Amino acid sequence: MRYPQGGGLTAERQAFREHIRLQAAELFAAGQGNAAVARELRVSVRSVQRWRRAWEEGGERALASKGPLSRPKFSEALFAVLEQELAKGPVAHGWPDQTWTLSRIKTLIGRRFHTSMTLSAIAQMLHRHGFSHQVPARRAVERDEKAVSGWVKETWPQVETPRRRSGPGSASKTRPVSR
Repeated sequence: MRYPQGGGLTAERQAFREHIRLQAAELFAAGQGNAAVARELRVSVRSVQRWRRAWEEGGERALASKGPLSRPKFSEALFAVLEQELAKGPVAHGWPDQTWTLSRIKTLIGRRFHTSMTLSAIAQMLHRHGFSHQVPARRAVERDEKAVSGWVKETWPQVETPRRRSGPGSASKTRPVSR
């Protein structure tokens, strides 16, 4: 993810970047070249070229911040409705058990709100609203501890890939045992 918490720049950071672009506009008006402006503002020449083109076409207004590039798909009111639907549980929505998965939430969003979201967007949205991956609070009643420990001791070592032995090796991919 490019920005923390999955959602673009903060308002302070947007204002800071807009201030830099407006400083560039002042330097353009003073007749400075792209390389000099980039060096003074400590940005790339390519950004300065893009800003100069926008400034020449639309003046300082073209360099003003236009706000966040994307709006969230769910407003706070819609998310509150989704939260109520999630609180009803998966069984109330037709699933056989009480486990919410991202794909089930995606299906619920499609049914209830007639919109589609990717699984990663759903995970980010839920994380932003304080949801997290859950671990069951207690063990299942049906759990057989002897069977679990036997599986770990007998079956797992056969499934697990063996670790590489430490010893002399070679960095050569073409002749691994050459000396």
